[in-house]
Amino acid sequence: MAGKTKTLDGNEAAAHSAFMTNEVICIYPITPSSTMAELSDDWAAKSQTNLWGEIPRVVEMQSEAGAAGAVHGSLVAGSLTTTFTASQGLLLKIPNMFKIAGELTPSVFHIAARCLASHALSIFGDHSDVMHARTTGFAMLSSTSVQEAQDMAMIAQMSTLKSRVPFLHFFDGFRTSHEVNRIDLLSLEDARALIDEDLVQAHRERGLHPEKPTIKGTAQNPDIFFQAREACNPYYDAVPGIVKEAMARFEKQTGRHYDLFDYYGAKDADRVVILMGSAIGACHETIDALNAKGEKLGALAVHLYRPFDAKGILAALPKTVKSIAVLDRTKEPGALGEPLYLDIVAAVSENWREIVGSNLPVVIGGRYGLSSKEFTPAMAKAVFDELKKDAPKNHFTVGINDDLTKHSIAWDPSFITEDPENTRAIFYGLGSDGTVGANKNSIKIIGENTPLNAQGYFVYDSKKSGGETISHLRFGKKAIKGAYLIQRANFIAVHQWGFIEKKDVLASAEDGCTLLVNCPYSADDAWNHIPAETQK
Repeated sequence: MAGKTKTLDGNEAAAHSAFMTNEVICIYPITPSSTMAELSDDWAAKSQTNLWGEIPRVVEMQSEAGAAGAVHGSLVAGSLTTTFTASQGLLLKIPNMFKIAGELTPSVFHIAARCLASHALSIFGDHSDVMHARTTGFAMLSSTSVQEAQDMAMIAQMSTLKSRVPFLHFFDGFRTSHEVNRIDLLSLEDARALIDEDLVQAHRERGLHPEKPTIKGTAQNPDIFFQAREACNPYYDAVPGIVKEAMARFEKQTGRHYDLFDYYGAKDADRVVILMGSAIGACHETIDALNAKGEKLGALAVHLYRPFDAKGILAALPKTVKSIAVLDRTKEPGALGEPLYLDIVAAVSENWREIVGSNLPVVIGGRYGLSSKEFTPAMAKAVFDELKKDAPKNHFTVGINDDLTKHSIAWDPSFITEDPENTRAIFYGLGSDGTVGANKNSIKIIGENTPLNAQGYFVYDSKKSGGETISHLRFGKKAIKGAYLIQRANFIAVHQWGFIEKKDVLASAEDGCTLLVNCPYSADDAWNHIPAETQK
């Protein structure tokens, strides 16, 4: 069912689905998930309604822990309730998450995945927060794009109501959360068709009520706790099938197809990369470029990470695979490997011969993208090249030069897959000077008023107001897959003259690039004030 399109960021996309399908929203904003809470509060203040014609109650608490407690209380009372968070905020919710999952209470938490403070604080994105929550009993559903942030949010809501297992829906903070892109927007009619009212009513009837007394939150002794803990197994065993069914219903309603594990590439691939999140776009571009030259490469995007469907993920791979690289966007010091890598190793060890039947593939693991470190097609190529070796490096890093423990693999930055037909524009500005706001308006105007595909991404300094901002705008007739910074621009604008003197603003310029400078000098005199290297 074709609906209207809208150009928005990942936070708004996820909040759109969450607002339509919940009655209570408990918030305590934290970067980079704040926009989801702020928009929900704004929509409620403007009397926007959910799919039942009600205005969701948005409640701001005194902390993330308080928001989690409010969510738990609202859920056990029978209300459909959600929250948004990231990083340390998610850690403060974990005690309540164990209870919500243990009591088999449907809910979806939406996470703009962000780095946890370790040796230093970072407000930027990786998967360390959601990976820390993977033992809570929440199912985990990953989105790779702005479109998916909306769609997976809805699929998670459909799935949690049927399975009674709560869901943690996550996407990359400061990448998907802040990337502006045009998506097909779900309507209230779509939500009504997708959300099963019988399951909603069943959730409400399970709510605590004095006229229908039930018991929750007991203390149990060794005689029964173990047995009761294992009693949840059938619910978790059913989750992959329930999510798959929800995805099928979603496709029937919207025409957009998803699977638990989405494979892209050659049907007879011999090398495959497995990962979660926005880096999948760079892998797709790399695969397109290299397969066109005769390589046989593929990439598998993991959507349902918990419960982990070991047989399902192997069935999604080509039977011709000889080597696999698993990429994790987190680091667990002292572990044998990062979480997704260990899951894949276990899946291959236990199920490969049954599902695939051939000799076991080589499986290596690597780390990338911590604290929003770039992951480009050149880095994806380096991973595929490593898999080609007789003895590929395991437990590698890519995207940095590790001159201390020598775990890094080298990449060739000259490998670029940018579409030459797309406009690729970079704008340099300062926080609060209007550059970012103007560019957001520009990309939304292009996305909503022309047939062109459009993508906007904005790099902020941690200081925000007054700090450096760099806006990256792509638009053109062809689909834009990559979620990484522009490497070769054909238009560069410098809104603050000081950048001309202090930065190599043409570092990303391709031949023929247009340079627009906000200049305090006259046209005749301007050239003489440009540094000699920039003149050249």
